[in-house]
Amino acid sequence: MRRQILYALIGSCAFVLWQVLVPLVHAQQQIVDPDFKAVVEKPAYRRNGPVVAIDEAHSNFHTAGGQYRPFADLLTNDGYTVRASTTKFHKGAFAGIDVLVIANALSANAQSNPGLPAFTEEECDAVRDWVLQGGSLLLISDHAPFGSAAENLGKRFGVAMGKGWAFDRATAGGITTQLVFSRENGLLGTHPILRGRDASEVVTTVRSFTGQSLSVPDGASVLLKLSTTSREAPAPNDLDMEEAAVRATGATNETPGSHSTPAAGRSQGIAMTFGKGHIVVLGEAGMFSAQIARINEGNQQREFKFGMNVPGNDDRQFALNILHWLSGLLR
Repeated sequence: MRRQILYALIGSCAFVLWQVLVPLVHAQQQIVDPDFKAVVEKPAYRRNGPVVAIDEAHSNFHTAGGQYRPFADLLTNDGYTVRASTTKFHKGAFAGIDVLVIANALSANAQSNPGLPAFTEEECDAVRDWVLQGGSLLLISDHAPFGSAAENLGKRFGVAMGKGWAFDRATAGGITTQLVFSRENGLLGTHPILRGRDASEVVTTVRSFTGQSLSVPDGASVLLKLSTTSREAPAPNDLDMEEAAVRATGATNETPGSHSTPAAGRSQGIAMTFGKGHIVVLGEAGMFSAQIARINEGNQQREFKFGMNVPGNDDRQFALNILHWLSGLLR
């Protein structure tokens, strides 16, 4: 059974939210926010813009008609032509596609063995060759097991997946997997994607919602830099141990860092040219969704938002700028 964890800060309280994905249980639910409006005030294209194909052929958790519907709606409202990509990757599979989006792909056998690759070696070669010849790719691979599933594809572009769960110290104590990248904390890079086309499109704050770390290949630009205190745990139980150790006052024998490895020097977002093409790789998918997680606490149900529906960040503009860069509108 696959599980998704969300560490977050609500006020001064750190909590762990377990989301059971298979099967979906009544006690805990993760749904697309019905109140989210994917408004684009100044669309980049009037209509019939570049074709963005969102992969749905690899047991993807995020699809255009599912968890990534807010993302698909946002791009549609920006003038892109958005469609699902429902065939396995091969040389002729990319005809008519300007930007390919792959988000949280998994093997068809992931339920029994989540570490299996989502793509065959031949598929990885086909995607690499397409980008080399001028294609544009947005590859998003989240916390475990998604990093392992996309590991062989990432390697085609020199990207090593962390394959774990990235976290940092929380300001109110404990740890958090909601990471903030801002101009203020120095964790945003320098790139046209972050500058936008004018002052109204400048990205100053990006928030991610539980992901993995990524290596930074030679020649790549860092978009989202992990802090010097960030770490990565291999499994959710290790996150729990780290949380307990950070908060401990002698009640545990665990020490902070004993269940994780340093993630400093790594990233959650990079951009680079590759041959004639362009690629952006992100280690977190939730920032481009707009979801509500519900958890039962006794007789009460609490709701928590995560994604573009969370106020106080520029995740929506970040998504648009990435597509503007990949489609050639922004350089």
